[in-house]
Amino acid sequence: MDLLDGLNAFVATARSGSFTGAAERLGLSNRLTSKYVAELEARLGVRLFQRTTRRVGLTPAGEELMRRAPALLDELSEMLAAVGDGDGDGAQGLTGPLRLSAPLDFGEVYVKDLLIRFTRAHPGLSIDLRLSDSYTDLAREGIDLAFRIGETDVSSMKLARLGEIENRLVASPDYIARHGAPQRPEDLGGHDCIVDTNRRRPSHWAFRHAGRPVEVAVSGGFSVNSAHVARDLAMAGRGVAYCPRFVLGRAIEDGRLVRLLEGQEGPAHPLSAAYLEGRTLPRKVRALIDFARVDIRSAGVL
Repeated sequence: MDLLDGLNAFVATARSGSFTGAAERLGLSNRLTSKYVAELEARLGVRLFQRTTRRVGLTPAGEELMRRAPALLDELSEMLAAVGDGDGDGAQGLTGPLRLSAPLDFGEVYVKDLLIRFTRAHPGLSIDLRLSDSYTDLAREGIDLAFRIGETDVSSMKLARLGEIENRLVASPDYIARHGAPQRPEDLGGHDCIVDTNRRRPSHWAFRHAGRPVEVAVSGGFSVNSAHVARDLAMAGRGVAYCPRFVLGRAIEDGRLVRLLEGQEGPAHPLSAAYLEGRTLPRKVRALIDFARVDIRSAGVL
């Protein structure tokens, strides 16, 4: 068995969760894909998958290999592409698959456009973007890079800081005409607040007032798991929303929303690009991080 065939079959099986799915990805038969994985296990002397009648799951040894194999395959692909290009100077466009994840709202507002701009210079890339507000296991799902908002304490990941996401407290002119505007954070207890359940502490909003941190318990008629929807409800006059700046667009400048308690918002949330500790970072991932550091400032989302 060729080691490269075995690693490709292993990675495809881990990502799809079945030999059938892996075979479809690789354009091979189910039997040959299973054979490649079995021969790789025999060569390594360990079991990489726990097999059931419906799915296969990674063993601890399989999880460790999955942390390293995708990057190794990517590096090999890039090396062969550079040699085949004829000059080997690394200046040619990036190629191959790039698997990314991002929070839903941030992905829809910014990451998709970032990738459109990035791939204009690298049309040989194949992008697989997963948008979800749930925790994404980078090793198990084969993710090359994940955009993360907020602090993370996962020791197996390394973080490249891209900037900070600021929050804005907003309401519509109609809501303010009917209910007045809060003058200090504590006033929010008497307002109809739109709760975004994606926040770490959804019903407790953090501010700074008179130089000290203040946390206010809030409630209202709407709880939603989308900053986009919270913004739209605020524009419809249904309450006060506390939104990350990037979802507001030009709603404040256009007068559809009014910024409240300006200068008293709580601390900004770090925005990072996360990747697995201990892996060789492919050139295309490094290039995307470098591109994002510059692009995100010109895009006006920070």
